[in-house]
Amino acid sequence: MSSNQRFKLFSDPVHGFISVPKNVLMDLIQTPEVQRLRRIRQLGVGHLVFPGAEHTRFNHALGAMALMQDALTNLTEKGTPISPEERTAALAVALLHDVGHGAFSHTLEHQLIEDFSHEDMSRVLLVRLNERLDGALDTALAMFDDDYERPFFHQLVSSQLDMDRLDYLRRDSFYTGVAEGEVGVQRLLKTMRVHPLQGGPASEVMIEAKGIYAVENFLISRRLMYWQVYLHKTVLAGDELLRGVLRRVQTHLDAGTPPDWLARGSRALLFFLDNEVHADQIGQPTVRDHYLQLDDTDVLFSLKQWMQGPDPVLSDLCRRFINRVFLRVTFLPRSPHATQIEHWRTQVADWLVDEGLAAKNEAKAAARHYLTINVSRHTAYDSDKELIGILGRNGTVQELSEMADTATISELTGFVEKPYVCYPKPVDLDVAAVAET
Repeated sequence: MSSNQRFKLFSDPVHGFISVPKNVLMDLIQTPEVQRLRRIRQLGVGHLVFPGAEHTRFNHALGAMALMQDALTNLTEKGTPISPEERTAALAVALLHDVGHGAFSHTLEHQLIEDFSHEDMSRVLLVRLNERLDGALDTALAMFDDDYERPFFHQLVSSQLDMDRLDYLRRDSFYTGVAEGEVGVQRLLKTMRVHPLQGGPASEVMIEAKGIYAVENFLISRRLMYWQVYLHKTVLAGDELLRGVLRRVQTHLDAGTPPDWLARGSRALLFFLDNEVHADQIGQPTVRDHYLQLDDTDVLFSLKQWMQGPDPVLSDLCRRFINRVFLRVTFLPRSPHATQIEHWRTQVADWLVDEGLAAKNEAKAAARHYLTINVSRHTAYDSDKELIGILGRNGTVQELSEMADTATISELTGFVEKPYVCYPKPVDLDVAAVAET
């Protein structure tokens, strides 16, 4: 980083040098809440599949802020007035939009807190930071909540073409080496504009007609990245294995007084496993503070401790994750029926007995940590939520599918669902039978 008087320079392999003003933005970067993001990998277990994907939520936060700088500069050049205060607030929101992410990012998002979303925790932490900074983030909070009088600012942070998506697709493509995720970010930013131009209460972010193919490319890249990276079957296998570990720990905690060896794990992690925490409690200081103490390090430390414990099932599950001996994920043509699942569970239970991992009377219960049925689901363009507007040269506004190659866009709007089964590789499940039923 540079020792410049007014700015700090962060060297980023994706966007080059990122210039951060030495004002509230630099103060935010130095907070424990933002520094914690250095200890949370952007792709959860993705680094165990793509060796280069060691980047963190901190990298992404800086990247989203850098793109927000470019977007605001471009919109100003096109004639939309943006005050210095609005610029700082928008940059702050871009920096903090993911500050509420938990350990291993999306993998454990719904495992530790019921009905939870990281966006809700981001808001809790934004409010907390605003209090510490004596209201310096009032405007940023209004933009985050979409309560600000100029709604296009919220769109830049949360929409189909926001700075979050533009950064993570470009960044994740770079670090995974998956070239299909390449996105023409600068082309998209240069063709963005606010309509009406003055950016009043009814203003929206639009894409100029000349940028329509960049939008199509973005949506196609997003779909490819989901199926090749985010929902890659080995990533899903890692996710299921880690969740299996926590389910096994939960069985010990639910049984009553937890054994001493279990308490060797992270206290922050055990707090959420030992207490039924609901999303409406995340603003409580005890819940919030335990959450802020939790990152990837806590999970890995706990697994290494439990790997040495006397429970053979938990020890095996932890060993598998630490040493990357994953379960197998097989995609299915349709969701299996209950009889088929019960048959598979019996096969896995028999395998556990043969391996000496579970007694016969406990094997069926233990099998649920090794056999899971789930569905991966994704759409590149959710047209039911928010439409992408294309601004024609004559000032008319049309929705993307009205101007683009309709067949291409319609394919990208549908939700694609892929049922899958996760199970131990040595067990020969008859997955072909699902197609015949």
